Amino acid sequence: MHAIVVTEPGGPEVLEWREVPDPRPGPGELVIEVAAAGLNRADLLQRKGHYPPPPGASPVLGLECSGVVGEVGENVVGFAPGDEVCALLAGGGYAEKVAVPWEQVLPVPEGVSPVDAAALPEVACTVWSNVFMAARLRRGETLLVHGGGGGIGTFAIQLAKALGSRVAATTGGPEKVARCRELGADQVIDYREEDFATLVTADVILDVMGAKYLGANLSALNTGGRLAVIGLQGGTRGELDLGMLTAKRATVLGTRLRDRPVAEKGAIVRGVRDNVWPLVAGGAVRPVVHTIVPMEDAARAHRLMESGSHIGKVLLAR
Repeated sequence: MHAIVVTEPGGPEVLEWREVPDPRPGPGELVIEVAAAGLNRADLLQRKGHYPPPPGASPVLGLECSGVVGEVGENVVGFAPGDEVCALLAGGGYAEKVAVPWEQVLPVPEGVSPVDAAALPEVACTVWSNVFMAARLRRGETLLVHGGGGGIGTFAIQLAKALGSRVAATTGGPEKVARCRELGADQVIDYREEDFATLVTADVILDVMGAKYLGANLSALNTGGRLAVIGLQGGTRGELDLGMLTAKRATVLGTRLRDRPVAEKGAIVRGVRDNVWPLVAGGAVRPVVHTIVPMEDAARAHRLMESGSHIGKVLLAR
């Protein structure tokens, strides 16, 4: 089979479409014949040499994919060859085939194309596990989403609205501001022109910036608020006002999805299937796909994502 291989750490030009050995399903695994793979910021970091795959994971980029089940190993439950599926991966999505534990596999939701389904697993699992499982966002509370125009942001806006929360979002530029509003955000703040900490208070904040926003996030939290840090685009080290933290009885959560054990990922995936997939099938939440690029042209897709001009997900399709 062929896969996108990182020849050495560097820019998008180091991505090459090469022949590699076919994956075989181990016990509890199935092999997906990939139709499409979703891009994530972690892919850019791994390409640059800053985010190595967990032990035992494929060195091939790609944390989510969609396609058709090709082979099934021993002890796989609920899937058979020919099933249309999408999956949360620890790596390996930029390829013609990938092996994955069955617990991390989902059926393609009704009404979603087999290609567009590749836009769902990583964002759905990230938002569900952080906003609803860890930070416990409840109906009637306010969620603040940073990076509202990105893949995670566009999904979080829709899901929180569908489950009865008020949603505020930060993003950059009038086109992204308008798109966030179209997706259901009640309040959208253009971070290039406004200070979100003076304009919004929230019960839960989903943050991809890290250190740069730490103080402002704490200021924006309501009493009893929960800050879920899932990205470090704004740095890894910052100062935290512990007096404000304790006065607000606030919680700061730091989580990462990729290197969790299969059992933990499986629990998240089950939660997504039970609670999120019906909303997708019903049309309340939909994948937001900016563009679809041929998989062998992954370098162009990476350049697009690095430019920050996309809204929603960038996909690689076979």
